[in-house]
Amino acid sequence: MTDIRAAIAGMGLITPLGKGVEQNWHALLKGNTGNGKLTLFDTPEDLSFPVGEVSLPVPPGEFPRTHKLALIAAREAMEYADGPPDAIVMGSTTGGMSLTEILLKENNMDPALFVHHGAGSVAEYVAKELKCTGPLITVSTACSSGAAAIALALALLRTGRYRRILAGGAESLCRLTYFGFHSLQLIDAKGSHPLDRNRKGLTVSEGAGMLLLEGKTGISDTNVIEILGAGLTCDAYHPASPDPEGGGALSAMKYALEDGSIIPTEVDYVNLHGTGTIDNDLAEAKAFNRLFDREKPLVSSVKGAFGHSLSASGAIETVISAKCIETGIAPASVGCVTPDPKLHMNPLRKPVSSTIKTVLSNAFGFGGSNASLAIGRSRNRQAMEFEPPAPLEVSGLACITGAGNTSQTLNLFFKGLPCLGLLSKKKISRSLSPGVTRRLKRLSRMGLSLANGAIEDSKEDHAPDSVFFGTGWGALSETHDFLKALYETNQRFSSPTDFMGSVHNATAGRIAVKLKAKGPNITTTGGDYSFEQALMSAQLLAKHDDKPLLVLSADEFHPVLSGLFDGSVAQADTPADGGGALMVRRASKGAGPQLSPLFYENAHENPGVVSSLVQSLGGAEKINLCFATAFVGLPAASRVMGREQLDSFVQITGFNGPVIDYRRYVGEFASASAVATVLAVALSKTGMIPDALTEKEHVDLKGKGILLLGLGKFVTAVALRRKEALF
Repeated sequence: MTDIRAAIAGMGLITPLGKGVEQNWHALLKGNTGNGKLTLFDTPEDLSFPVGEVSLPVPPGEFPRTHKLALIAAREAMEYADGPPDAIVMGSTTGGMSLTEILLKENNMDPALFVHHGAGSVAEYVAKELKCTGPLITVSTACSSGAAAIALALALLRTGRYRRILAGGAESLCRLTYFGFHSLQLIDAKGSHPLDRNRKGLTVSEGAGMLLLEGKTGISDTNVIEILGAGLTCDAYHPASPDPEGGGALSAMKYALEDGSIIPTEVDYVNLHGTGTIDNDLAEAKAFNRLFDREKPLVSSVKGAFGHSLSASGAIETVISAKCIETGIAPASVGCVTPDPKLHMNPLRKPVSSTIKTVLSNAFGFGGSNASLAIGRSRNRQAMEFEPPAPLEVSGLACITGAGNTSQTLNLFFKGLPCLGLLSKKKISRSLSPGVTRRLKRLSRMGLSLANGAIEDSKEDHAPDSVFFGTGWGALSETHDFLKALYETNQRFSSPTDFMGSVHNATAGRIAVKLKAKGPNITTTGGDYSFEQALMSAQLLAKHDDKPLLVLSADEFHPVLSGLFDGSVAQADTPADGGGALMVRRASKGAGPQLSPLFYENAHENPGVVSSLVQSLGGAEKINLCFATAFVGLPAASRVMGREQLDSFVQITGFNGPVIDYRRYVGEFASASAVATVLAVALSKTGMIPDALTEKEHVDLKGKGILLLGLGKFVTAVALRRKEALF
């Protein structure tokens, strides 16, 4: 156990106020606003509103706007680093949507043009440019994504496995968000005025904020600014509206302070989420006043200057919070002329010089996802010992495939028969009431059904407190239908229901509402490795309180979009989709199967990735001693690369156990590894691998585990063992 601190070693910004941290800081202190006319795409005259548009100093090209913004901020953050980051944690909501929209509008259906659509592709692009071969995690929790990414980076650093991590968020303007927020009547036609009594909504914006975090042991320099703590919660209230009493926001702030061993009176300044919408500002104010019920710190919102850059906003404002501490200046709430008396706050209307040692910065998003970060100068404190991540003990499981539910899938799989295909919506929704499924499309139905199945199978006394959801492509039905209606009406009509459902974390948010799960609610998205990212995140954030967590991953097949976005789907003979869910808890008691994410590396320009995998698993002898069989994911789009990696693994280790190519059975879709994990857990409970799967005779596990490998663009390893024979 080690007291590891997360020092901010570099920062980068690009926003509508300018390029670079210093230019943005000075513009903010001058009271400038980035609000202006939208030029990136045409809109009907009566639907033209101010936006925060970045003056991007690079010409159009093959990479979407979000990717370019992310790289600009990342390069500034890495300017003085002596090497690439060990890992990247990125917040992103729309990924390459700004380019995808244009291609779909022009009816350009060449899959090669959509390779940078995925939200996870932003981190991949930055990793390629910075030569990062470590793990990438993309957090997609709408407007809290950037702050949640920093919270996960903090947890990663505390494991001691990584020395420096690049974390932040990036977002570009696109039709989906511009017209989507308008459909919800959340845009202020004159520009946002957060905390003002006459506020009417937000200003949609874009930008990127990145921080290079370095793990330090002990206090070395009081001039160093750290991420002191983080709090992640969920309102579990509504897909788009906040808990009106601010309960989730309050809990996030409290947890951030507790995580950093800070008491409320030590907070000198609070950077509010402060979007300018009536309900959000009021709910956050209630949370603020309950936390600071006596002495109130300085407080403001900077979104009147920057606009609301969605997944980038939390990261941008973390950089601004660090500048507050560095300079001893708290910025004004630009646009707030007459503070709303109902908020019972006194937001700054001009910058104030003060001693600022500790800042609390908030970011809240759709689905009720809340993130709060405590930032401050390095200080003497009681040593905080962080244990390494423990295995996750499985108490319940569920899956959906073309074969049906869990029992139907297992019945075919154990016989060595394929389970691929598409289940009807009616069959997917069999465990859900009509009231729940009303207006829900395919992915959300899948997620809710999987949650029901895993909870029922677990026989747990308590519902899960936290939800970790992986999805390669998110809600394709809602995304397609939103854009289709928008284009068919010459950009005059769009569905607010489809917009709310289109965000990647909509499914996780709906699960939280149903279960009243108010702990961390994290959605990860990284193509074929989204489930592994969710499992990693769950392990990092699992607490010692013995509360169960729900980890699941699902992807839907869409007849138009799936083949454009997912190269493996495009190559498949039979359309397939589905997902898997697991009820888990931090392993401490019981003898259930246990999962440990042990390896995650980027295979791009990383010729030693397989050797690194073998070494991380303890070497050839230990691998053969611990594992009886391997479940291997070989996505069709990278099957040649994956096959070479597998051959290399077998050659190095001499592994002679059965190797099960699970996509042959479940089909080609991004969340196939979640289904494979459920199948592997089910097999481990039987103690044997049937001969139908080994193509020889059955294999007795003899207490050994199952190794789950993900191969291709990334290489991942998850160990599945019984408690009595842990890895």
